[in-house]
Amino acid sequence: MRASAIPQWGLPALGAALIALAALTDARLALILAVWFGAWALNAVLAERARGRGARFFVPLLFGVTLLALWEMAVQLYDISFVILPAPSAIWARMVTETPTLWADFQQTILKGALAGYIMGCGAAFLAALAVDRSPFLQKGLLPVGNFIAALPIVGTAPIFVMWFGFGWQSKSAVVVAMVFFPMLVNCVQGLKASDAMQRDLMRTYAASYGQTLVKLRLPTAMPFVFNGLKICTTLALIGAIVAEFFGSPTVGMGFRIKIEMGRLAMDMVWAEIAVAALAGSGFYGLVALIEKRLTFWHPSQRRG
Repeated sequence: MRASAIPQWGLPALGAALIALAALTDARLALILAVWFGAWALNAVLAERARGRGARFFVPLLFGVTLLALWEMAVQLYDISFVILPAPSAIWARMVTETPTLWADFQQTILKGALAGYIMGCGAAFLAALAVDRSPFLQKGLLPVGNFIAALPIVGTAPIFVMWFGFGWQSKSAVVVAMVFFPMLVNCVQGLKASDAMQRDLMRTYAASYGQTLVKLRLPTAMPFVFNGLKICTTLALIGAIVAEFFGSPTVGMGFRIKIEMGRLAMDMVWAEIAVAALAGSGFYGLVALIEKRLTFWHPSQRRG
């Protein structure tokens, strides 16, 4: 029997066995398992046989919708307390009714604090990487110091930045800068070293200057590393901005809202803020990945099949 044929019967058999076993003790669990394995089997077939851009979009969409459906079923069937875990329908209803508040929090945290800190931190790290590449002293001095700064816990540095820069978005941007600087710096430095010694020797035989070698050889070679750092920093920026708002913020912001609503046990609003943050982070990451695909189409990582 071919190894590729095992999933064709293994998954249905496993699902049927678990559903039958659960049905003997808990019909609700059997129903949840039936939905889960049914959606899993459908998604497996689509992932294996479907082709084209539409299929690549539909497979993760179906997986996400399945998780939400299972979440809703578990909350409703087991009558889980609203305080412990609200249903997705309740979270969606709160998102609809509190759209102006969520939008104001989004502007304060994402568009001001996270985005500004992301641009400043990643830009400063890229320029620092160019300086490190030219200076052996900075290679041996700046990188260890940057490693030390990156290891500092955000819960310790955030209150300090709030004291230094105030309660506005500026202090949140400062926290984001501190969080994204070193990961971006490391990726850029490694990217600038990615070109082969033979390629650099060839540029020297052409009498190319450092600037010409940098622009025509080393930066294009470093682009995958640079974008890898940019994608990592998208999530770090959101985390830094939201956590920093727990330690001081005006009466607006996602971190501020989560802290306040947690005290009121308004868990649907807390999850609504989390959902907005997750959607913003996914969109931000997807935008950077799309730009990477357009600029590094020549790289093997961007080729399919």
